[in-house]
Amino acid sequence: MAGDQEAPSEDSHQRAHGSAATSVWLREEVPSRSRRTLTREGIVVEAVGLLDDQGIGRMTMRRLAERIGVTSTALYWHVKTKEEVLDLAFDHVFGFVEIPRADGDWRSDVRALLLGWRKTMLDHPWTTALVGRPMLGPNVLARTEYLYSTLAGTGLSGIELSAITQLFANYVIGTAAAESTWHQAETAPEQQALAWQRIEDNRDVYPTLYQSGHFDEQRASSDELFEHGLDMLITRVVDTA
Repeated sequence: MAGDQEAPSEDSHQRAHGSAATSVWLREEVPSRSRRTLTREGIVVEAVGLLDDQGIGRMTMRRLAERIGVTSTALYWHVKTKEEVLDLAFDHVFGFVEIPRADGDWRSDVRALLLGWRKTMLDHPWTTALVGRPMLGPNVLARTEYLYSTLAGTGLSGIELSAITQLFANYVIGTAAAESTWHQAETAPEQQALAWQRIEDNRDVYPTLYQSGHFDEQRASSDELFEHGLDMLITRVVDTA
């Protein structure tokens, strides 16, 4: 666009700010000097759309700028690196996870939160690739605080509280990651049927897998398996801790 300078490459920009740039959540936001109506919130919304459409592998600052209709230089007034955009996008979608209104039944509150968490990760499958990062955004922390405080209300504390909270989080993240990978394949239904057929054809070799219906969507859908497992965690782990 007229008046814009050519944007530096993403590599050079990230080197200029250090290869291990401080987390976007651990520094003060510098007021933008851009004359555009572009905002960081608007950038994040478009980044989520780009990630939903093309995934992390295709996410670059240049493609994001093209999607918005600006140059990469314009983006850098608001965000320093692609990594910051990913952190912001991750936190943004976690705002879609509804925080239950505490009704006095901690089990239903925890269940509702984790069902919403899983749905959000399945709706935005790129999020599963980012869970190893330190997530310090307000939406993630608010929901983590809710989970901790709800479980603390059962009498859990210290390492038991941390361990059981992590157990729930890992259950959601692990199942969402596996389901997202499986469902993104164009031939997922066919592959599912072939996987079950292999178990069925070799029932003498894998009798327990056959009896339990491993890979058989007719016996239990992914939703049913997740919810049953979640209920087991609630009743058998928390209630006996």
